[in-house]
Amino acid sequence: MGNSRLHKLSELDQSVWIDSISRDWIKSGFLRKLIDEDAVVGVTSNPTIFQKAIASGDAYDEQMREVMTRTDDPKEIFWELAITDIKDACDILRPVWDEGSGKDGYVSLEVDPTLAGDRDATLAEAMHLHEAVDKANLFVKIPATEAGLGAIEDSIARGKSINVTLIFSLDRYRAVVEAYIRGLERLVDDGGDPSRVASVASFFVSRVDTEADKRLEAIGTEEALALRGKLAIANAKLAYEHYGEAFSDERWARLAAAGATPQRCLWASTSTKDPAYRDVLYVEELIGPETVNTMPLETIEAFQDHGEVRRTLDRGLDEARQVLAGLERVGVDYDDVTDTIEREGVEKFAASFDELLEGIRAKRGELAAA
Repeated sequence: MGNSRLHKLSELDQSVWIDSISRDWIKSGFLRKLIDEDAVVGVTSNPTIFQKAIASGDAYDEQMREVMTRTDDPKEIFWELAITDIKDACDILRPVWDEGSGKDGYVSLEVDPTLAGDRDATLAEAMHLHEAVDKANLFVKIPATEAGLGAIEDSIARGKSINVTLIFSLDRYRAVVEAYIRGLERLVDDGGDPSRVASVASFFVSRVDTEADKRLEAIGTEEALALRGKLAIANAKLAYEHYGEAFSDERWARLAAAGATPQRCLWASTSTKDPAYRDVLYVEELIGPETVNTMPLETIEAFQDHGEVRRTLDRGLDEARQVLAGLERVGVDYDDVTDTIEREGVEKFAASFDELLEGIRAKRGELAAA
């Protein structure tokens, strides 16, 4: 399978990560199969993913019984279960990390999303998770909220690798890049080694179209309807344009000389939500070097079956700018679109975390009764 469509994607210097994890995948060898056959070189997780994994089946029951002898706090139980999976996945992916000198091979674990408005608490949890997992190829995920930006900078300044998640707008992406660069500058000024720090900026894709399309359909004019399905790709392409600018100027050159590596763009939420759109749309239209696309399993399978591999990410930038101008013309407020989906994204992950903890409470009761 070394000549598969996803291997060809990798040849264009776009890394394929998978947006899911489960103990069954780790124990059965399925994760290793994805690495070998589907060019997967990274794993991302979030509260929703863990909630589904722990709720289904009994893969976690034995460890939960053991953990319950030490604590009955559902959050502490969750972290022990999750950290075990993350450590095992890091071990499986460590050869990828070693062979690529730390470019790929990462596994991501997200901080408690209910802390998204608290800079200090987010930083403290990010440090705790790095210490608890203690793997060189761990990414801790921090949401790119206003409070999160400070925690991201502080984490990078302490030499910790961070996956910045829930980025929707171009302004927020620019702020994320600035937080990364400032963090590295602080690290270097304190005598730290920036070559040991990595980061990705996870720019969410499909949710942008979902929200924008709803508003365009409500307007209903021919011009508005013609813009459906175009904002997410335009948004990502313009973000990538900024990536090229930010990591090629004199300020960055100083950090690069000290061993720093650029914070790559990661395209997240790349399964299409509208069945009218091609199921691999957000892979095919965002192919470019020095990037990552983290896909759910069904998108990996679909792209392997019928995806078209060609460099597209840095093409059509004028058209991308025209999409944003067109939205303004028809009355769709770009800032309100991205603010809305950021708020909803944080709320969704927080709700999933609460649901996860409630599920652990229920499972804890079942196991105790048994």
